[in-house]
Amino acid sequence: MSDYISLSEASELLGKSKETLRRWDNEGKLNAVREPMSNYRMYKKSEINTLFSSFIDDEIQETVSNYAEPEHTYTVLELFAGAGGLAIGMEKAGLKCVALNEIDKWACETLRNNRPNWNVLEGDIKQFNFSEYHNNVDVVTGGFPCQAFSYAGKKLGLADARGTLFYEFARAVKEVNPPICIGENVRGLLNHDNGKTIQGMISILDEIGYNVVPVQVLKAINFNVPQKRERLILVGIRKDIDLKYEYPKPYKKIYNLKDALKKGDLFDSDVPHSGGSKYPKSKVDVLKLVPQKGYWRDLPVEIQKEFMGGSFYLGGGKTGIARRIGWDEPCLTLTCSPAQKQTERCHPEETRPFTVREYARIQTFPDDWKFAGSIAQQYKQIGNAVPVNLGKEVGYSIITFLNQYYKMKK
Repeated sequence: MSDYISLSEASELLGKSKETLRRWDNEGKLNAVREPMSNYRMYKKSEINTLFSSFIDDEIQETVSNYAEPEHTYTVLELFAGAGGLAIGMEKAGLKCVALNEIDKWACETLRNNRPNWNVLEGDIKQFNFSEYHNNVDVVTGGFPCQAFSYAGKKLGLADARGTLFYEFARAVKEVNPPICIGENVRGLLNHDNGKTIQGMISILDEIGYNVVPVQVLKAINFNVPQKRERLILVGIRKDIDLKYEYPKPYKKIYNLKDALKKGDLFDSDVPHSGGSKYPKSKVDVLKLVPQKGYWRDLPVEIQKEFMGGSFYLGGGKTGIARRIGWDEPCLTLTCSPAQKQTERCHPEETRPFTVREYARIQTFPDDWKFAGSIAQQYKQIGNAVPVNLGKEVGYSIITFLNQYYKMKK
């Protein structure tokens, strides 16, 4: 049954839950066959590949634009700024960055080189006090890393989170007192420690005077980003403000790898040439055999066994292994290293990882945004970033909120 893939693999490739696939199966949208020995659902691989574009946006209404014009000068303090993906997005939306904190020296160099006028606060966030911005900044943003809390009592307070980076995010929000704060993280935060971590974060924001809007996971592909990347957005509104925050509305149009790397709607030229990682010869020999949109299951069985080792016999999709991206699909989520075994993202036609500039395009960074440090450092900065276009759409949603807030204040 090499032309067929399992339920978990189909779910991974489509970015849809197993429950959704079972429902589609029952509704006749997607036809599973039963594996003779185990009676498991199996899906025809060719059908899954054509499905991606037709089903991915079936629940989305047409959105023309989330664009919003700022009616005042709105300012942002950004924490855990990385190489600036979110900050450029906010800037493109029309928000003014007053300061950015980041610990990684290469990311700081990237920020300074590209925006000499930005106030880059380099170093550990624990060493900075943000009280000078008290009541002078409209939004605090930050992609704090996800860390577990130790639960001292039932209701987690700010003091219990001390030592975690979320504590530092909350402390900065408390010191600045902005009308709105936005945290972003990986989707996995929703289920981290059985959901206790996110509940802890919500109760801490509540303690410092912020109501948390129901948390949403935004799919980058719905916001003009040619990549299947998901970010969890945590929005806090100061309790004295009785206004509803609306998340940006998803777009129906999905951009693919060709849109990222070739001249078209997203970029007005082909991707510039640049350096990049190489695969070792042993990997090139294997990946040469993988077709566009294919992965390790498309290799001859003997090569599969040799390439996968012990994991050949384990369950699960592992659809990122030996994966060659197709021109007509969005890229899989980029990671910090383009040539690792679990996360190969092979170029559609050439047997190599994406170059630095290709990586940046897939994250919707502008071509003139140059990254500092070694090639490995550059990949890391790009792989960790919030996609610029996603940041821009979130920026518009903040502007819409602040426009209403300042009208109400008058």
